[in-house]
Amino acid sequence: MKYLALFFTLFLTLTGCAGREQTISSPAKTRVTTPGKYDTTDSKVPATQRPYEIKGKTYYPLPSAEGFEQKGLASWYGKPFHGRKTSNGETYDMYSRTAAHKTLPMNTPVLVKNLDNGREMVVRINDRGPFVRDRIIDLSHTGATELGIIDKGTARVHISALGEAITVEENNQKVKRFLPHEDFNRGNFYVQIGSFTDKDNALRLKKKMEDKGYEVSVQIYDRGDKIFNRVQIRAGFELVDANKRLDIFTQMGYSGAFVVAQ
Repeated sequence: MKYLALFFTLFLTLTGCAGREQTISSPAKTRVTTPGKYDTTDSKVPATQRPYEIKGKTYYPLPSAEGFEQKGLASWYGKPFHGRKTSNGETYDMYSRTAAHKTLPMNTPVLVKNLDNGREMVVRINDRGPFVRDRIIDLSHTGATELGIIDKGTARVHISALGEAITVEENNQKVKRFLPHEDFNRGNFYVQIGSFTDKDNALRLKKKMEDKGYEVSVQIYDRGDKIFNRVQIRAGFELVDANKRLDIFTQMGYSGAFVVAQ
């Protein structure tokens, strides 16, 4: 990168995690499937899809054309973050079945499959991250344990959003239907182009981008051992538009940039 004093930081302490924060990393190898909304009048649940029970509710994988699917690296985060507030205001519990994702709506149930060993589990998104481009999900300690990635720290995974299903009566028969869910393609999106431990470096990059006409914010994050100043460019409310802006910054040389929702 062309900018001064970029500090590459990768957290590998008690968590065993492969990284919660990093300035500029290698490009992501996969992209998010552009999803759409479901209409319950048409949202049949194929009998071949395996159901998942979560606290008395039934969930099924959404069809790929309508839902959300992604492949990439999973990492995990533990003790230093245990007890802190997550992005949706909850208190992080490393022993719960939750996870952090960059763009999925909060509380989205997600099926995570470890492509290296075939293990799978369902987690609920309640946090943002991981703040490294080539990683797509940060699991809790329990999630990493059940998927068998504690020792290695990362694993290749496939994730897919789940839809809640209910039983309705149709033509005197009971059938399954998906309930409406949030549009995975909409949110308050930003492109993060840098993360600095030196606030002055972040402010210089902010000014440079503002001089080019971009709307820029600097998000301060206290990790406990270090404070990061995340430089993020406003990217609109549509994921497809945010990805286009991501492409622009990647071509400008920000190889570690990624899209994140606030």
